[in-house]
Amino acid sequence: MDSSQLQALLRSKVETMPNKARRVVEYLLANAREAAFLSIGEVAEKLNVSKAQLVRVSRMVGFDGYAALKEALQDTVLEQVNPAALLGRIMKNRQDLPEEILRLEHANLDDTWNQLQPEKIVAFCEMMKEARMVYCMGWGISSIVAESLFTRLLEMGIRSALMKRGSLALIEQARAVTAGDVLLVCELPSYVIEVTESVQKAASNGASVITLTDSPAAPVCQSSTLSFFVSDTTPTFGSSLVGPVFLVHILTSVLAVNLGESARAALQDQEMGLHDERIYHPAYGLRY
Repeated sequence: MDSSQLQALLRSKVETMPNKARRVVEYLLANAREAAFLSIGEVAEKLNVSKAQLVRVSRMVGFDGYAALKEALQDTVLEQVNPAALLGRIMKNRQDLPEEILRLEHANLDDTWNQLQPEKIVAFCEMMKEARMVYCMGWGISSIVAESLFTRLLEMGIRSALMKRGSLALIEQARAVTAGDVLLVCELPSYVIEVTESVQKAASNGASVITLTDSPAAPVCQSSTLSFFVSDTTPTFGSSLVGPVFLVHILTSVLAVNLGESARAALQDQEMGLHDERIYHPAYGLRY
């Protein structure tokens, strides 16, 4: 059963259901990705219903129990981030791919912008200014976003380190992240167990955790002090980086203004390197 079939099934049942059951199905329709990665107990608590009620609703919509319904939800989520499945759907539907990518990337920017709350930007800036050390973590494609963030923080004079797979596993690197530090983790689907465990380790050491991810259901959010959410929909590869990099651009730009003179001095120091003609061609514009 693909995502459209599951959505159609749930919608066909919702109108005839009693109020409590209807509320469950409406939640599943609106929050499929979140529900796919929460336990039955977490969903029950979120909706203020019993586990038995979730089992009954699952049977009402045609599943043997909640476990089967959750498996169907997970399959639809994986279908949405699976590159082969996405490409197969494009080939089948014969969509105009460049126009479809343009439409989705505009939507990613708009959706990321709409989820950005001013009070969270203020909290981000305060945490960056107070941090003893900022660690930026990413795995796979998410490490590109983490490195972009790390680069900008370093250019502004903020003590930073990049954490990604290398000679040490992430969980080994996380041992150094302790109280007074901030761990900034980017986690786009698929969610990685080692990233989750590394974040938990840093949090247990007393570090503050800021997450950049696509959904409150991302496991790293369970350990986060502050979370930002992005839209990363794409018709081909698993996650688009347009929304996440846009968020990094906004956060670091606002931070630079908040840092004031210290950021200006750091950027001026960085600028001196642009005049090193052993590295840069001066005739082609000097900027990072």
